[in-house]
Amino acid sequence: MVIKRAVYIALLSGLSIVLTRILSLRIPIGGIEGVRIGFGPLPIIIASFLFGPIEGALCGAVSDVLGYFINPMGPYIPAFTIISMIRGILPSLTTITKERLSFKDYLIGVGITQTLTSMFLVPLTLHFILGLPLKPVLIPAIISQAFLIPLYSFLSMEIINVLSYRFKIGAINK
Repeated sequence: MVIKRAVYIALLSGLSIVLTRILSLRIPIGGIEGVRIGFGPLPIIIASFLFGPIEGALCGAVSDVLGYFINPMGPYIPAFTIISMIRGILPSLTTITKERLSFKDYLIGVGITQTLTSMFLVPLTLHFILGLPLKPVLIPAIISQAFLIPLYSFLSMEIINVLSYRFKIGAINK
């Protein structure tokens, strides 16, 4: 079971790297990437819901660190690795006592996670570490999350349902 979990975490980490580094829309602010819109966080969120907070955090950390070394976009900032780990911890913590999850459960887990990470921690990190003005970073982040939170919730639910049915991943859930 440990090897099976490790393989799934590695696959989800690799998918997150591709979705983040290659298949994302980047909006520059002040000459550097201020807002990134894409599906990069989705595999990390899925890892958290499927396997729990430790594996979710591991997926987030691996995705960020390896993604940086494969395709660096500016200097390495450890705060973003921590934010990515938080993104992998929170979804499963919001649903830790539940056996079966409804769309509302996914919406709450993803909503709390994305609000904290993408709407607060990332803009604050960009502001305090890189000196970007807060307002031009925060406004697009809020607007994008209004669409991405329900979309991530729906996609997480559907992907996890398919994985649970087809590959019996639910048997190694949390």
